Amino acid sequence: MSMTSRDRVLTAFAHAEPDRVPAWCGASTEFWDHAKQQLDLDDEGLRARMGDDFRRVFAAYAGPEIKLPPQAKAVTPFGVLRAGFEYGQAISHPLAAATIDDVHNYAWPDPAWMDVSRIRDEAAAYQGRYAILGGDWSPFWHDLIELLGMENMYLKMYDEPALIDAVLKHVVDYYATVSQNIFDAAGDVIDIFFIGNDFGSQRGSLLSEEMFRRFILPHLARLVELGHAYDLKVMLHCCGGFVELIPAMIEIGLDGLHALQPCCQGMEPSRLKSEFGDKILLNGAIDSHHVLIDGTPDLVRQNTRETLEIMMPGGGYVAGASHDWILPETPLENVLAMFHTVRQYGVYGNSRV
Repeated sequence: MSMTSRDRVLTAFAHAEPDRVPAWCGASTEFWDHAKQQLDLDDEGLRARMGDDFRRVFAAYAGPEIKLPPQAKAVTPFGVLRAGFEYGQAISHPLAAATIDDVHNYAWPDPAWMDVSRIRDEAAAYQGRYAILGGDWSPFWHDLIELLGMENMYLKMYDEPALIDAVLKHVVDYYATVSQNIFDAAGDVIDIFFIGNDFGSQRGSLLSEEMFRRFILPHLARLVELGHAYDLKVMLHCCGGFVELIPAMIEIGLDGLHALQPCCQGMEPSRLKSEFGDKILLNGAIDSHHVLIDGTPDLVRQNTRETLEIMMPGGGYVAGASHDWILPETPLENVLAMFHTVRQYGVYGNSRV
């Protein structure tokens, strides 16, 4: 019997086998607009074409008017100016030389600036058919880096750990309150609290397990506990190689890991499945870097089938690209080949895989 997308996803989170592997499609605005034009589809039509089992709802900014200086293209909620390609990179570090008093007296944003009034209607419009992602993205690790500057931040972890704690508390206070407001308004029609922090690089974690547990894990646990208080699953987007951090994430009850990158150190799909596949949902792992961008449709089909063969058994897997932000240079025919292969061979109880 065919399941709804929502049932399929929640079955995978329960580490049971649904009718087929759930599919995830995330893409850059440029890729998405190109795909819609090439296939003559609207947003919902393209999601259906890709077989995407997820939908996402957002709060809207309704705070004071933001006036950017000429050199900046964007600003974070915490006043960090950004410039450059796509979202850009930080061009200011407002707390680089701050004292703890400066941190407490900083102009932190008001969570009430995020308007949650429309979220419930937007989520309810899907009528329970899809797994709904909600909550604030909450990239508190990135905000810490940008507020202090990366090298400066690492030094202060050793020299002024209390200052790092203070910055993180203010940042996570903001995100937790925004998400709580979202869940108060629409928690009954949201399924997954989806958050994002990239703790890995191509060669491994950006901080040791000891430092991760000391500075980061308590705040991640706070967000996980918030989601669970509303009976939501909590899924973390995390790029790079961070295998040494996964046991700690499992300890705090994190339910899912998203956009696993098999070309990064320690992130081989077979290892992730054997060590963690029965403890946390795994989402992604179909190679964006060398296969989707540089490969042919035949190579994409082969890699997708190989990944399914490793990751499917027993459930606990969502099929998708190893980088959620499918880049503009990714050939549309390769992305279509990936999702077609997921639909064709990602069927449970089917000997074709």
